[in-house]
Amino acid sequence: MMRVGQVIKVVPDKLEEYKKLHAAVWPGVLSMIRECNIRNFSIFFRDGYLFSYYEYIGSSYEADMAKMARDPETKRWWTFTEPCQSPIETTGEGEWWAGMEEVFHND
Repeated sequence: MMRVGQVIKVVPDKLEEYKKLHAAVWPGVLSMIRECNIRNFSIFFRDGYLFSYYEYIGSSYEADMAKMARDPETKRWWTFTEPCQSPIETTGEGEWWAGMEEVFHND
């Protein structure tokens, strides 16, 4: 199992819209998340930033993320969520959410 932490900014006047979207995530999007081997997925907010955490239980992270990116309903969902987000300055090439380094874990 791989633990994944990511960060992105939220557009200040879009926070309530973002929260509203996530209070009623589309069933097809939730199914695709599960189908792509993501478990224990959470998004947190603090001081203009969104932090996500999830656990990946599959065997090919890149293939599963590509599968998710091809899914029509997920792509449509992103047309609503992406305008609420703004990548941080240090986001890498091809990233939207910036990956975070895990510096501590305790089971």
